[in-house]
Amino acid sequence: VVELVELGGGSVQAGESLTLSCVTRGFDFYNNCMGWFRQSPGKKREAVARISESRVPSYEDSVDGRFVISRDNEKKILYLKMNNLKSGDTAKYFCAAKVGYYSDSGCAGLKVEYFDWWGRGTQVTVSS
Repeated sequence: VVELVELGGGSVQAGESLTLSCVTRGFDFYNNCMGWFRQSPGKKREAVARISESRVPSYEDSVDGRFVISRDNEKKILYLKMNNLKSGDTAKYFCAAKVGYYSDSGCAGLKVEYFDWWGRGTQVTVSS
């Protein structure tokens, strides 16, 4: 059974940091393009960061320079280190996996709707 579980959400003040983890099982984690996404009430789910199977990261402009995505292929865990958080980062954060091989550039450009497996999300609330 494929499972992705997001951990580490919470409530913080603007300027603080949080690290999210996505614990996975049931698929070949090391072979997959992985991503972090977020969704606020009334808004569409949007990409935050992606990382290819060769560990090449890509970021949306809104988080570039503040967030760091990484992966531990041995433990099958995906991470998102979020620094200098802003009130606009408040959202429910989801991790997702894409089945099949994608190149570094392919993974970087993969749209939200093309990811196959999703976790249930973890809430991040940033107060200004």
